[in-house]
Formats: sequence, structure tokens, C-alpha cells
Amino acid sequence: MLIVPQNLLEPERIAANLVRIRDRIRTAAEQSGRSVDQITVIGASKGQPLAALAAAHAAGLTDLGESYVQDALPKMSALAALAPAAGGRIVWHFIGALQANKTRPVAENFSWVHTIDRLRIAARLSEQRPYHAPPLNVCVQVHLGGEGSKGGAAPAAVPQLLRDVAALPRLKLRGLMCLPPPEADPARQRYWLHQIKELFESVNADGAGLDTLSMGMSADLEAAVHEGATLVRIGTDLFGPRPPHAANPA
Repeated sequence: MLIVPQNLLEPERIAANLVRIRDRIRTAAEQSGRSVDQITVIGASKGQPLAALAAAHAAGLTDLGESYVQDALPKMSALAALAPAAGGRIVWHFIGALQANKTRPVAENFSWVHTIDRLRIAARLSEQRPYHAPPLNVCVQVHLGGEGSKGGAAPAAVPQLLRDVAALPRLKLRGLMCLPPPEADPARQRYWLHQIKELFESVNADGAGLDTLSMGMSADLEAAVHEGATLVRIGTDLFGPRPPHAANPA
């Protein structure tokens, strides 16, 4: 395991963390017979300062995930000028709970939304996606474990929701997303994630045409790679502990 010295400057520390994360992904991918090229790291940057996001992008991270619209928009504006100089654009993912009254800025500014759990939200995103922009990539969030604090559609409701979302004109349905219950045991982590993998395979067998599994965070990264994750959302192990953040729903 790579030990990151605490006395590194912030950009150096984040760059070293990113190397460590990619090494973990590579090892898990090799163990499960997958290509590391199938897996994209999203920097889960909720509550992180602008300098941390800029450091991650300078280290080669192209995808960033935000959960609060009002926090994300200023970061997007500030980082837009940095992206060309750093060698490419930033792909912004919305990964938080989304309220109906916040869909327009998300539809106008993000490339991905991972947390579709009801048709009303998807329909508003479709209506509000600018016609000059490419279709908005979306994932349907699946609820696991019965945790009342987490959103997501019930697994039994997912096939119909997928069909409804796929019919909307300004969206591109890509896959499934989940936030499983926290587990320390890798076998338990895989138990929950395997349920999403099975659902993914089931709806694809019925013609859904999904290509994305958004699952896996700092604590269960390896389990997610073993179960087929294509997008992993990493916050703590990339940026360090998140600064205190007042309740600020999207």
C-alpha cells in the first residue's frame, strides 16, 4: 500500500492519492479479469475547496461529481478556464439527491445525472436540457437495504422506470447507480453490489441497452470493481475528509 506523506503540499498529496486509487482499481480489475480502461474515477468533490478540485484535475482527473447545485456552479465557472490549459475539459456529474425545483441548473450545466429515481425528475431534466447541448447522460438510482435516508427506486420498479426514461427525448439512458448500506466486510459489500449487477444483467437481457454501473466509493472500491462498476465515485480517499458542510439539499 502506498503511504502518502502528510507533509506533502496539497496538489502533491492529491496527485499521490489519485495514483493510489488507480493502483487499487488496477489490482481489483486484474483479479476479476477486467480491463482497467473500463473503469472511470469520479472525484466526489462535495464540500471540497476549489483548490482541491483544481489539483485533482491537474493530476489527470477528468471527471468530478457534485451533490449540491449551488455549490457546484461557482466551481464550474472557476475551473472552466483551467481545463484547456490542463489538457482537456472537465466532465461534471451530478451525484446528489435532486429536488424538482433544482432540475433546470442541473440540466443546463451537467453532463451526467446519476440519481434519477422517479419519472417526474427525468421528465423535467429532459424538458430543460438545452437543445444546443448533447443529450444528458442519466442513471437510475436503485434503493438497497431499506435505508430511509437514501433515495432510489425500488428494484421491482426499475424496469418500468427505465422504459419511461428511455423514451424521453433529451436524455441518454446509460445505467444504474446505487448507494448500498455501509459494510466493513468485503463479502457483505459484494452482497449488496451483486444485487445491482444482477438487476443490470436482467434488464439488459430484456433489451435495456445499459452500459454503466455507477457504484463504489472509498470504502468499497475493490468490491465494486469485482462486481462490474464502470464509474466509481471517490471522495475521502482522494481529497481527504470533507470539510464541515451545513445541510444544503440540492
